[in-house]
Amino acid sequence: MTTVNRLRPRRSCLAVPGSNPRFLEKAQGLPADQVFLDLEDACAPLAKPEARHTIVTFLNEGDWTGKTRVVRVNDWTTQWTYRDVVTVVEGAGPNLDCIMLPKVQTAQQVVALDLLLTQIEKTMGFEVGRIGIEAQIENAQGLNNVNEIAQASPRIETIIFGPADFMASINMKSLVVGEQPPGYPADAYHYILMKILMAARANDLQAIDGPYLQIKNVDGFREVAGRAAALGFDGKWVLHPGQVEAANEVFSPSQEDYDHAELILDAYDYYTSEAGGKKGSAMLGDEMIDEASRKMALVISGKGRAAGMRRTSKFEIPEA
Repeated sequence: MTTVNRLRPRRSCLAVPGSNPRFLEKAQGLPADQVFLDLEDACAPLAKPEARHTIVTFLNEGDWTGKTRVVRVNDWTTQWTYRDVVTVVEGAGPNLDCIMLPKVQTAQQVVALDLLLTQIEKTMGFEVGRIGIEAQIENAQGLNNVNEIAQASPRIETIIFGPADFMASINMKSLVVGEQPPGYPADAYHYILMKILMAARANDLQAIDGPYLQIKNVDGFREVAGRAAALGFDGKWVLHPGQVEAANEVFSPSQEDYDHAELILDAYDYYTSEAGGKKGSAMLGDEMIDEASRKMALVISGKGRAAGMRRTSKFEIPEA
């Protein structure tokens, strides 16, 4: 069984209505790391059956070079889910990276999708296990079960926060998706985001923040995205081309931080080597570095490399 790729860049995850050929065409030219073609909320019920076939056509015939290709199906409480999965995966399986499952409430719902994908792959002669699963947490039950959900299948690549349905499910006093509710002086999403992040990291998964619906307010988007990025999230949904560049920037390290991380890695390799004196810790300029520094630097350098960044400095071996 093939293993999925849990390290794909997902700084910007662009939502595209599966029923809109014009948007599907335009999305191919945008610099988003991931594009998900949506059969759920962005598709009216009467448009869903035709949208499945539209998505298959665009996956097979479009140019998605450099993008993670995802389809969001409808959730298991609806009548559409199994047909979404069968039509899309049978029709475009080799040109699909992941299925996104919304409103996940239990681990069993992930297992059901895994089993269905395996059946289709075996029937069609596709590589078994290559297609990943992205699990979207959108209500209190899903959050309570997020640890079990994160462990439910080897196909899982990401845990995603879905703020709009979540806010409704807990009766949060706000109509602006992604913004803080009035009257609460702290960050109302901190617990939710941290619980998702802990479940993701404990299982080597990525954590993705959900959308910010005020699509023309790029400054507001940057602020909300910046909070998630500061916690350690890997990316955020984007609903409009204007948000793509902001997401890519916010979830990438600065050039200065990227260069510094690479210097730490080079310096640590040198100082722990025979030539460097086999030291467990050493000085890099005015900073002491050790194994913990290396681990932190690996995170920053990994994000920078995934974003295609190039270093602008190099480690110089100190003169004896």
